[in-house]
Amino acid sequence: MELFNKILKLAVDGGASDIHIKVGTPVIFRISRELVAVECPQPTTEWMNQVIDGITPVHLKKKLEEDREMDFSYYVPEVGRFRTNVFQQRGSWALAMRHVKASVPSFEQLGLLEQIKTIAESPRGIVMIAGSTGSGKSTTLAAMIEHINSNFKKHIVTLEDPIEFVFEDNQSVIEQREIGLDTASFYGALKHVLRQDPDIIMLGEMRDAITFTAAMSAADTGHLVFSTLHTTTAAQSITRILDFFKADEREQVRRQLANCLRAVICQRMVPTVDGKMTPALEILINSPLVKKMLEENRLDKLTAAIETGGDDGMLTFNQSLFNLAKSGRITEKEALSKASNPQALEMNFKGIFLNEGGRIVG
Repeated sequence: MELFNKILKLAVDGGASDIHIKVGTPVIFRISRELVAVECPQPTTEWMNQVIDGITPVHLKKKLEEDREMDFSYYVPEVGRFRTNVFQQRGSWALAMRHVKASVPSFEQLGLLEQIKTIAESPRGIVMIAGSTGSGKSTTLAAMIEHINSNFKKHIVTLEDPIEFVFEDNQSVIEQREIGLDTASFYGALKHVLRQDPDIIMLGEMRDAITFTAAMSAADTGHLVFSTLHTTTAAQSITRILDFFKADEREQVRRQLANCLRAVICQRMVPTVDGKMTPALEILINSPLVKKMLEENRLDKLTAAIETGGDDGMLTFNQSLFNLAKSGRITEKEALSKASNPQALEMNFKGIFLNEGGRIVG
């Protein structure tokens, strides 16, 4: 385990976000979105078996043998915490680990907008943080929870698989429950969470109809619910949620969602001119217009509503990328590579703005 822990320390010291280890190939770090091979002994089957046995929590070892893959958190004193995925490929164990920073970054450090702070302070409803893998969803969610913790007296219960950021009680009281360690399943935890007197519930990931039904029930009874979703646009997130349900259930769910949704924040990470990363954001707010579109099943018009909803705090990816480029934080080339509509953004850079959304919504 000594070599393994040295690898993790090297990753943290080198600013790596992810570590990939498998038998018979070099150890790989992801640094600033690029994969980099590390000079160290290549993992052997025997060494890998020892590492997996050493890092897997006792209560998960039997399940790992059965399922051949598992998520959990691994902590090394004076090095850090890692979100860990153990899996098998070609008959041998492999590891994918993500370094989770010990302190929760502030809104300013992450480059998040004031709208996100306002959304975090919502009294009730469902707030979804969306994006692809590696887009910073968990970090943004943690920043929102820490903002509440630092400024408001709330009771916060988190249900995570696994726990990533560890929060210390400040103004708020926070209980963090890890699936498999503190509770048997998301379903079991969700069934009892409302009896634990929470003001805010944080679900690590929106997974299925059961999870979302519980989230809507909590929001309907006056709670604020945060969760994440694997989608690439804010509008697509609504469709993804409805896809959790059977066709004959979607009408009712959509109407419920129109009443309890607060906001969807979608992220894409973009390299900055100084070699760091910053999020480009798309923000959907459940304004009266958006609520009406949800009720009337006009989901194809949501993107247009976001485009013209600036007064309500809404923002499209193109608008966000345009602002980042004009402020000098990212290059126009990077902005165009991340844009939902590169042609329209290129016209924006030339001073031409077409308000297609206005005509559609109107």
